[in-house]
Amino acid sequence: MSLIRALDHVNIRTADLAATKALFVDVLGLTEGWRPPFPFPGAWLYAGDKDVVHLVQVDQPAAASDGSSLDHFAFDIADYDDALARLEKTGLRFRATATPGTSVKQIFVRDPNGVTIELNWKGERPRG
Repeated sequence: MSLIRALDHVNIRTADLAATKALFVDVLGLTEGWRPPFPFPGAWLYAGDKDVVHLVQVDQPAAASDGSSLDHFAFDIADYDDALARLEKTGLRFRATATPGTSVKQIFVRDPNGVTIELNWKGERPRG
């Protein structure tokens, strides 16, 4: 039995808190909610009643040589066509693909900090 049940949250350091928050709130539909009274600026963004993205304001964006191995993180989405429509309205570049042998459709978009966000719509799974 796995000790891990699910992804709890993703923390992103950003030099542009407003732009990063706008992508997650205005485009992806998360809502800003309660955040502990940390002594630094940031935001906690919620899907329903669960905080899933934590944003932390920093003076400088992380350098590519900071040793981070994060390539992307993924969210399961409820409506593929709605996600495409929302992204098309923003003018952001994104890539839509399908996973071979499945009905899974994926959309990849980068946030203002260069972090890749994968949006997965799982649709119907093949039987048999």
